[in-house]
Amino acid sequence: MPEAMSPKVKAALDECRWMITKGSKSFSLAARLFDSGTRDAAFFLYGWCRYCDDQVDRAGMEESREQLEQRLAKLSEATRSVFSGAAQEQAVFIAMQYIVQRYSIPAHYALELIEGMAMDARGTRYQTFNDLALYCYRVAGTVGLMMSHVMGLRDEQALKHAADLGIAMQLTNIARDITEDASMSRIYLPLKWLEEAGVEPEEIAAVKNRPKLALITKRLLQEAERYYLSGDSGLWHLSFRSACAVAAARHVYAEIGSLLLHKGSSAWDQRSYVTGARKLWVILFGVLHVIASIPARLMRPWSAAPIHRVWRHSELR
Repeated sequence: MPEAMSPKVKAALDECRWMITKGSKSFSLAARLFDSGTRDAAFFLYGWCRYCDDQVDRAGMEESREQLEQRLAKLSEATRSVFSGAAQEQAVFIAMQYIVQRYSIPAHYALELIEGMAMDARGTRYQTFNDLALYCYRVAGTVGLMMSHVMGLRDEQALKHAADLGIAMQLTNIARDITEDASMSRIYLPLKWLEEAGVEPEEIAAVKNRPKLALITKRLLQEAERYYLSGDSGLWHLSFRSACAVAAARHVYAEIGSLLLHKGSSAWDQRSYVTGARKLWVILFGVLHVIASIPARLMRPWSAAPIHRVWRHSELR
């Protein structure tokens, strides 16, 4: 970040850096591949996202529906004030305003993200995969879109790939946490898929349903793979260092899906992680994928194009 960063912004950076170190070791590791300015902006965005997620989770667990809606309205209002230029006092909103103004991030993405989190708190269920894809766009695709403004793109048409990569990662998260989420009455798998497999939504976590759940998860991860492949197409549109960081995170997430497929019916006996030497190898594999593009990059040096378009869910598929 530039030296002109104010003391309040510097303090916000310290808080957001602490939040990401505590909350996501994989993201923190991949973020080291960014240049310092992009890395700090990613920390700022993560801090705001984590704060919103915590606020909505708390509302969903502890408050009535009316209180929930009031909290969501307050959170949306506070976020709108970030984009209006109003002075901010809370660290995560100071951080968010800094990157919003510096990188011209549209308000639409941030407000869609809050609405996606609200779907969680309201206990929304999804009849079809397309319904689920909308949720994934809101809670994860929008993060990819906001990061696209931070990182810069050769062509704003690559926004589609950024959103798709976020969706792929969220689908992987859903696959990993199926039984854990079910214990909190959160059902993300398309109800139509469950019906076709003969699984009652309230019995997802039952041991007797594990073989069926493994097949449904395979189907979900096949959908995720389509989105991952689209995300891969977007790496060319990023600078070399940003492409390395994104590829590293992408391959760590995809490896979680591979672990789930390998475990089959026992995939939810314990939470699946990519750890230690395996994580480092997966990150290296992702970076090598980007290194292979160096000859083409030398022939067409990277430069960021203006981003004027707001990429909405209706344009993704």
